[in-house]
Amino acid sequence: MFGEEYEEQEQLEERLVSITRVAKVVKGGRHFGFRAVVVVGDRNGSVGVGIGKAREVPDAIRKGSERARKNMKKIPLVGTTIPHPVISKFGAAQVLLKPASPGTGVIAGSAVRAVVEAAGIRDILTKSLGSSNQLNVVQATMKGLLQLKDATEEANRRGKQVVEVTPFWRRKHGAS
Repeated sequence: MFGEEYEEQEQLEERLVSITRVAKVVKGGRHFGFRAVVVVGDRNGSVGVGIGKAREVPDAIRKGSERARKNMKKIPLVGTTIPHPVISKFGAAQVLLKPASPGTGVIAGSAVRAVVEAAGIRDILTKSLGSSNQLNVVQATMKGLLQLKDATEEANRRGKQVVEVTPFWRRKHGAS
C-alpha cells in the first residue's frame, strides 16, 4: 500500500510560484518569516494550490507543498483545453481563461501558467486583469478552473448533443 502512494506522489509536478518575506510586528520589533505559494498537479486534470508560512524558506515550501497535495481538485478538460471561457475574481485579481485550438500552447503569465500547466492544459488563452499579486492571481485562476463544467454534464443539462456544446474546433476535427 505504501508503495502505491509513493508511486502516485512521484507522478505529481510541483511548482513554486512565489516566495515572499513577511513580518510580524511585535513589541520588541519585527519577526521575519517566509510565505511560499506552491502549485501541485498531475498534468492530467488534477491541480492543487498550497500556501506555507515558516521562519525558514525550505520549511515554508514543504508546508505549501503538503497543503497543495491535500487541496487537489479535478478539473474538466476537453482534449488539451478547457470546455468553455470563464472569468474569475479573487480579491482585486481578475483572470480570464479561454479555450484555444490545438497547437496554440499556453498563452499565460507566470502565476496562471504554473496552475494551468500543472493541471495538464496545453492549449489556452489567458489574461490577468487587475492586481498582479501572485497569490491572488493563483487563487483567481484556481477559482476559475473550479467554475468549469464538464461537457457531457452540460450537454445533458441542456438536452443537446456533446458535439453541440464543445468548443468549435472539436467539431471540425471530428473528436467527441
